[in-house]
Amino acid sequence: MGQKHPSDEDEGRNKARDGPRGSVCRFPLLVALLQLLLGVAVAAVAFLMMAVTPSLHAREAPHWAGISLCVVSILGLVLYCVTYRPDERSSAQFICTLLFFTLCTVGLVVSVLVMAFAGYHYSQSSMFTCERVGAGCTCSLDQSDPIGRTFTYEDVGDCEEITGTLTMYFLLQVVLNVIQALVCAVGAFLVWKDRYQFFFAGLQTGPPSPGQWQKV
Repeated sequence: MGQKHPSDEDEGRNKARDGPRGSVCRFPLLVALLQLLLGVAVAAVAFLMMAVTPSLHAREAPHWAGISLCVVSILGLVLYCVTYRPDERSSAQFICTLLFFTLCTVGLVVSVLVMAFAGYHYSQSSMFTCERVGAGCTCSLDQSDPIGRTFTYEDVGDCEEITGTLTMYFLLQVVLNVIQALVCAVGAFLVWKDRYQFFFAGLQTGPPSPGQWQKV
């Protein structure tokens, strides 16, 4: 009488560790909301770029990067709503956690690719010299070079939109995707940390009682 069973000690310790997470802190909601906002922003800027000229390729107007991040954020919100179980004892929690970690990693890679493409096109378009040709604009890096590569943009109202507005959008894509990559990295790290932050070293400071194992 009056003695606690070892399993009761373990259960109480788990409740103390996981209790606050059971209500509000099951998952960093801020990460999912930031991913949703950034995904919408990246997709919106990409569609604005397409409104300047429909001649842009998919790598130049990366709406797909924003849409994919919105999917990741929705999965994060679903994971937030799933009942938390220590060590992923719930199959729904395990599947959502695994998918979220995987998609965050993919989102990080996608954001880096978008940064590379947008940065390259920004440096290129900032040095363009454009002239009006019919309903579009023909741009080149060096007009004095007769065999230099030219870029044709159809359905452009003014060539200044290529050297000014479109260049600004490329720079904005770089900034947004830098933040997007950081948020995806933080999301993946938090999922990893939640799973592997508790390690039991097995060091004893007194009698070999199950309640006196130290966490390090």
